[in-house]
Amino acid sequence: RATMKKIRNERGQSLVEMAVSIVILLLLLSGAVEFGMAFFQFIQLRDAVQEGALYGSLNPTDTAGIAARVKGASNSPVDLTLLTPVISYSDPSKKCEGNGITVRLTYNHQVFMPFMSGIVGTTLPLNASVTNTILTPVCP
Repeated sequence: RATMKKIRNERGQSLVEMAVSIVILLLLLSGAVEFGMAFFQFIQLRDAVQEGALYGSLNPTDTAGIAARVKGASNSPVDLTLLTPVISYSDPSKKCEGNGITVRLTYNHQVFMPFMSGIVGTTLPLNASVTNTILTPVCP
């Protein structure tokens, strides 16, 4: 009879340990999923600004074309057509060979895992920036 009571107590202890472990595992899993989605979105932003900076290194005065290249780079998971790229130059008076062009893009990742929003907030700002050297035209 004493051994039967001991077995019941151990079952209760195992149930409590499992409940605590499941909560910790869910937090870790939701964090990994959230991080993966945010990282995937950051890679998309980085690739888009890289495309814009590449175009801008050959056509530094065509800011509309640079923005179009950034927005047309991809549409998933972030709809880039809704974002506005920021274009800047190392020397704004010399948009010619040897100077730098920088393209930046910012996006607020919406946290969707219920556990994670309590820890990191409802949004995570993602910033991507690429600087290239202007290749043409030749400076006067």
